Amino acid sequence: MIKLIAIDLDGALLNSTGNISERNRQAILKAQEKGIEVVVATGRSFESANRPIKEAEIVCPKICVNGAEIYQENHEKLSSITMSKENIVKIIAITEAHGAYLEIYTNKGIFAKQQNEIIEILVNAIRSNHPELSEAEVQQRVNQRFQEESFLFVDSFSSILNDPTIEIVKALALCFDPQKLTTIKTALANEAELLITSSGFDNLEFNHPNAQKGIALEKFAQKRKITKEQIMAIGDNENDLSMLKYAGTSVAMANAKESIKPLVDHITTSNDQDGVALAIEAILNQN
Repeated sequence: MIKLIAIDLDGALLNSTGNISERNRQAILKAQEKGIEVVVATGRSFESANRPIKEAEIVCPKICVNGAEIYQENHEKLSSITMSKENIVKIIAITEAHGAYLEIYTNKGIFAKQQNEIIEILVNAIRSNHPELSEAEVQQRVNQRFQEESFLFVDSFSSILNDPTIEIVKALALCFDPQKLTTIKTALANEAELLITSSGFDNLEFNHPNAQKGIALEKFAQKRKITKEQIMAIGDNENDLSMLKYAGTSVAMANAKESIKPLVDHITTSNDQDGVALAIEAILNQN
């Protein structure tokens, strides 16, 4: 019997417009009514993750920044796993050398340089993925990105590195050139205390190796005396893999990265076809 459901946000619970569909919302509420714990597990910051959840009037715990942080339903932070600033220095150097845009997630917000760079990257990525969109629709998707996260734009990352009160939990590199991303990943692959994953074709995500959705999910479940066999996880990309492997029942979205699909127990429909709801409804029928 499933007692805990862990759900990724982008590409899974959220549709292409960044919203939770009514069917997905109702499925989560029905699961909670039946005593099943639902936790969101995302690469987003807490503030960004909480926004669509709050809009849908859903109350649930959250695993954020790929497992670096765990929050209770009342928004109390239960744990935080930080990165070494030595590794951040290396990430900054290699991403700047290859022209990738970098965001640094900290306890004081998300820091980035030169907003115009990310706009160009986002426009190119959206046009590539959705050539059917008009210019106005592309711009709307770009604006959505800045609504999802709150950025602090700086001229240099040195102020972050030199501030002892700033703790770094994740770095995100964005680049439209897959070869450059591969080069960056290869250059940093053997660094100690550094985990590299991805939540999309145009990015690399950097965390401490202990900051993984699967590890965070295990900690969360153990506190509630829930075994891995009683957990279902739903995801779509590389940064979901650890929780998909840990859960007794794993589900990939139809829109998931192809390399993920052979590794899961079930494949549901896409994030634009209420795939999360279908997976939850199937469990509710079994329970």
